[in-house]
Amino acid sequence: MEKITFETEDGEKQEFFVEEETRVGGVDYLLVTDSDGDEANAYIMKDLSRDGEEEARFVMVEDDVEYEAIARVFAQMMDDVTFA
Repeated sequence: MEKITFETEDGEKQEFFVEEETRVGGVDYLLVTDSDGDEANAYIMKDLSRDGEEEARFVMVEDDVEYEAIARVFAQMMDDVTFA
């Protein structure tokens, strides 16, 4: 499992484990967890970077409709995941 580090807007570093990734409607999404154990919290992040940018700019998906749609995609990809 790949471990990645993100920097928040206030400069704080957060580490996540990439569980899965997908592309929907031309947008890249990551399903990440905050630990590699059974009691991990899952988050969906989307890439806001534009073509030609060297680094991806991932942010948490906050829109409820978008979150539910992408959560269904990830749930189909992973049989044993339940999204709250």
